[in-house]
Amino acid sequence: MEVRMLNLGLEVERLRPQLTEAIEGVLASTQFIMGAPVKEFETEIAAYTGAKHAIGCNSGTDALMIAARALDLKEGDEVITTPFTFFATVEPLLHLGVKAVFVDIDPETFNMNVDEVAPRINSRTKAIIPVHLFGQAVDMDPLVTLAAEHDLAIVEDVAQAFGADYQGNKLGTIGDIGCLSFFPSKNLGAYGDGGMMLTDDDEMAEKLRMLRNHGARKKYHNEVAGYNSRLDTLQAAILRTKLPHLDWCNARRLEAATYYSEALAEVEGLSVPATRDYGTHVFHQYTLRVNGGRRDELQESLKVKGVSTEIYYPVAIHKLEPFADFGYELPEAERAAAEVLSLPIGPDLTREEQDYVIQAIKESLS
Repeated sequence: MEVRMLNLGLEVERLRPQLTEAIEGVLASTQFIMGAPVKEFETEIAAYTGAKHAIGCNSGTDALMIAARALDLKEGDEVITTPFTFFATVEPLLHLGVKAVFVDIDPETFNMNVDEVAPRINSRTKAIIPVHLFGQAVDMDPLVTLAAEHDLAIVEDVAQAFGADYQGNKLGTIGDIGCLSFFPSKNLGAYGDGGMMLTDDDEMAEKLRMLRNHGARKKYHNEVAGYNSRLDTLQAAILRTKLPHLDWCNARRLEAATYYSEALAEVEGLSVPATRDYGTHVFHQYTLRVNGGRRDELQESLKVKGVSTEIYYPVAIHKLEPFADFGYELPEAERAAAEVLSLPIGPDLTREEQDYVIQAIKESLS
């Protein structure tokens, strides 16, 4: 049997009639840039999340970049974030000459250890970027308190956790700006690139809209150097079609994750994902720890048996070349990079496939 990490072909077949209708509607309109589906999708995302404003853009990476620009981050400023994330979280900081200040992670959730944030705050600190990794919320209350005390902005990186809650509030609506990614593999994925920015601040929303469109509020009246980062109409139409199915898809992911954990919890050498009761987990990834230095061995064995796996992430960001001279020692992030292994998961994953994966793991570790 072959088990893929995520089988988008099954999703396409499940939604083909609705997707075809949406795509043909865009073709008929010929409004390929900023057509009606873009505004309609923004309105629907705002309603789904409870955010006052939802502003579409070209990608989750662009969402983070535009957010950093809208906050006027500049060379010499510092931003506190996690070293265990995708590189896009810190790319805007490198572009702007802003120093990324890393705190270590919670070894159970892989999210930033919020207890380590306060000691890192100084007069140069301007913002905090919590990353809701693998689908689970960072504990936001301590960060909100710190941000209020020190006049800091919070930019939530929700690329992997769209649809998850923290104490009843959708992730992306707790900080000043929430950044979403619609990369195809995400829980709500486009069939190309796409992103979104959430905010409740009217003035901030205006800046975000301006920056995504060449720095212009009015066509040909450019105020600053912005970006060509509009969400295109075709992707908006596809995402509108998929949005009503998001909660079902996330529930299916949770069911699959629960099934894995119940079967693997007692397997020697493995640690199953931890969850926290302050929020929901939408399991963008189901990520194990493989203890005893056997992660790579297990991955290779599963590959031979036809089971796809991924390592998110094999190197903690503070160990990458742009940050190598900073001298960070963050042992939990480094240990996670050596031990994590993500299994196939998605709304269309079958019990038969899961049983095969589970048995393959047990055989490989026996």
